[in-house]
Amino acid sequence: MNIPLPTREATIALGRRLARLLGAGDLVVLTGDLGAGKTTLTKGIAEGLRVQGPVSSPTFIIARTHPGPVPLVHVDAYRLQGAEEIDDLDLDADLAQSITVVEWGEGLVEGLTDSRLEVALVRPRGGRETGRFARIRPVGPRWEGVDLAALAAGPR
Repeated sequence: MNIPLPTREATIALGRRLARLLGAGDLVVLTGDLGAGKTTLTKGIAEGLRVQGPVSSPTFIIARTHPGPVPLVHVDAYRLQGAEEIDDLDLDADLAQSITVVEWGEGLVEGLTDSRLEVALVRPRGGRETGRFARIRPVGPRWEGVDLAALAAGPR
């Protein structure tokens, strides 16, 4: 499923809609070029989950937990070199009680659970904001039968 993201606000709105589908134990893996909108999407997810604290890229601290009705664990795996460093973060210890969003997690975090949402944020070269889109791919039994069509609806 491809969802157009013509503006930053559209990316945040997608995150809010996505938050309505997420629950404790869910893993969201974000991919995309630098500046594609991974942290912006996570801000929308955080708004939708009503978690505490400002959301910013955890590039240098690697992982940040935002308390809320269901905590949000926001991870930036950009600087991590492999699965051993992911293991050191103990993400699996918090996974069942929280929603975990991992930027740059492709190839590193798939072993944490048998189900995940993979969200690729794609932007055209040359900085054209209007050509951005999200490609969402559900993986595993958790997402079987879940209607993702609501994610393509307009901003909310």
